[in-house]
Amino acid sequence: MGVENGQNGHAAHGNQDDGSDTAAVNTRKSVIGLIPVAKDYAWGIRGMDSRVARYALESKAIDEVDPDCPYAELWIGTHPKGPSKLKTGEYLRDAIGEDLPFLFKVLSAGKALSIQAHPDKENAKRLNIEDPVNYGDANHKPEMAIALTPFEAMCGFRRLEEISYLIKKHPEFAACISEEAKLAVFLAQEPLAQRDALQKLFSSFMTCDPEVSSHQLNLLLIRLQAEQSQLHPHPHDEPAWERKCARAVLRLAQQFHGDPGAMAPLFLNYLLIAPGESFFMAANEPHAYVAGEIIECMACSDNVVRAGLTPKFKDVDNLVNMLTYSMGGPSIDAGAYMAESTDVIRYTPPCPEFEVMVLTIEPGHKLTYKNPKIPAVLIILEGSGHLDGKLCRPGRSYYWPPDADDLEFFVEQCRRGPMKVAMAHKNRHLDRPTAVNRDDFGGTSSHRISVPASPMPFLGMGGGRSPSSNYQKRFARDFEENDNAAIPEL
Repeated sequence: MGVENGQNGHAAHGNQDDGSDTAAVNTRKSVIGLIPVAKDYAWGIRGMDSRVARYALESKAIDEVDPDCPYAELWIGTHPKGPSKLKTGEYLRDAIGEDLPFLFKVLSAGKALSIQAHPDKENAKRLNIEDPVNYGDANHKPEMAIALTPFEAMCGFRRLEEISYLIKKHPEFAACISEEAKLAVFLAQEPLAQRDALQKLFSSFMTCDPEVSSHQLNLLLIRLQAEQSQLHPHPHDEPAWERKCARAVLRLAQQFHGDPGAMAPLFLNYLLIAPGESFFMAANEPHAYVAGEIIECMACSDNVVRAGLTPKFKDVDNLVNMLTYSMGGPSIDAGAYMAESTDVIRYTPPCPEFEVMVLTIEPGHKLTYKNPKIPAVLIILEGSGHLDGKLCRPGRSYYWPPDADDLEFFVEQCRRGPMKVAMAHKNRHLDRPTAVNRDDFGGTSSHRISVPASPMPFLGMGGGRSPSSNYQKRFARDFEENDNAAIPEL
């Protein structure tokens, strides 16, 4: 795959709207406009504050924005629960001739999603047979998230030493866990014993008598509110990670009144991901997105096994039985520059179904991107410019046929900022993943896999031209030591 860069605009870039019925569109020698599907869930951001709403309106997925509606997800793909259409009227699947192996999304989270995990292929097939209503397909759902705004998430179990400390510090949390589970957590030393201890802890907490857990949650909230108030004599005596953990509990309890899942930050890692950073969630790993906006790409599935922080169907037994019970969160990465151009950053997971490219075209520049010769979809994230002479605005999405010509992006010199484009297609760099999991998280060993140079955009996605060498050295050191320092906490 190659790109060409330049600073020379030319008169061929007019102000054509991508809805015009041009010969290029009819012969499919260029991209074709897409109409994605917007989803409103209770956790979405309301009205025009939601990026999903603005994108859906621009792409004509909706006719108007309801200020009271929580716009949560924008789907681009062929999944039967939200199939995209071409602006020529065809379904995307019919134009391709088969389903895409991935589903591309934009998410706008105003409050926390459920405590959940996605099944692997074996579990997905079983769940689909046993309960096709709640598990409508038989595919696994590994997923990658790339932050568009500062993004909060709970990902993976905390290390046992942290959980042990929090059990001792918070008697209300301890009261929701069996004596057997607590003893296992305190005594576990070997990896198998630690996994067994985590399973006992999680199972015990999730199956606790609701009257007990609700009562203990109320007691915990009263104490935490007093400790976090201005009346507390020493508000900074405790370490920052403990204080942030307590505030996360208080925040979740406000969103989900009476739900014991608000105590989840006491056993799940609570992370803050900066714009441009990403993380990969393998199958059977617990997580819960909390707030912010991301682009997300996953295997083509909608299977979610939930256990808390949701009014939707909960399947505690299946979730308890399917998790890997590995410790530590996912590795946070910022992708890798393409060899051909520092205007393109790729985010590549260790799974074959998908990868994501983020293109940044500065004012006065053009970028020619070679066709990967596989079906691809793309969406304009921010800024305006031209794509093969067609006007591009944030929210417009396109299908790029594998037999079409190369694409030429151009941003006029008068524009005040760059145009940023996200593109998804089947993984073409599986041997060079950027999303490298720690060896005890996600079920995929990370030993002997080199850590890619990070194009860390410290001031926003795609904004940095060269990564910090000190950051790269620290990241590599943390990775080799397999320690928690590389995972930022909120």
